[in-house]
Amino acid sequence: MARADKVLIFSTLAVLVVMLGSLPVRPFLIATHPVALSIVTGSLSAVGSAAAFARVGGTDLWLVVVAGVIGMIKFDWLFWWAGRRWGAKGVRFLTPPGRATRFVERVRSWPPWTTALLVVSAALPGVPSVPLFLLAGLAGMPVAAFLVLDGIGSALVVGLVAGLGYGLGQTAVDVVLTINQYALWVSIALIVVVSVRAGRRGQPNTAG
Repeated sequence: MARADKVLIFSTLAVLVVMLGSLPVRPFLIATHPVALSIVTGSLSAVGSAAAFARVGGTDLWLVVVAGVIGMIKFDWLFWWAGRRWGAKGVRFLTPPGRATRFVERVRSWPPWTTALLVVSAALPGVPSVPLFLLAGLAGMPVAAFLVLDGIGSALVVGLVAGLGYGLGQTAVDVVLTINQYALWVSIALIVVVSVRAGRRGQPNTAG
C-alpha cells in the first residue's frame, strides 16, 4: 500500500469518527453554537438554526451561508480523490454493496456532461453523495472543477435552508431552545440506541 493510499484511508476514517463522535453533542451546540456546528458537521439543521438566530440579531446571515457551504464541502475532495486514485475499486470499498455500486456503474455510461450535474445535485437531501463524488474522480474531473461544482450545489441547498430559517425567525429560535432543554436526554437516547445496536450485532447467532 502506497503512502498516499494510507493517507486517504486514515483521513476518511478520521472523518467518520468525527461525524459519529459529534452526534451526542449536536443537540447542545445547535442552540448555542449553530454556526460552529454547521462548519464542523455540515448539518442543514444547524444552518437553519443559525439563520433563525440571524433573523433576531444573533449573527450575520452571510456568515451562516458561508459556514454552511464550507461545512458541507470540506471533506468531499477525499472521496473525489478516492475515485481518481482507486477507480472502480474505490466505489466498491467506500459504498455499500448493491444499489450504490449498480447506480455508479449505470451512470458511467451516461454522457460526460452529466457528471457535472450529478456533482451539483449531490448536495440535495437524500441523494447518495459519496458514490457521485467517487464517480467524479473516476471520470477524471479536475479537482478545481469538482470543488466549484460541489460548492455551487451546496450553496443552493444551504441558501434555501438558510432562507427558510431566516424567514421563520423567532418561531424557529423558540423551537431550537426547546430542543436544547431536552438535549441531555436526546444525547443519552442516542448513546443507548447505538450501544444496543452494537450489542445485538456482536451477539453470535445461536438459532438452529
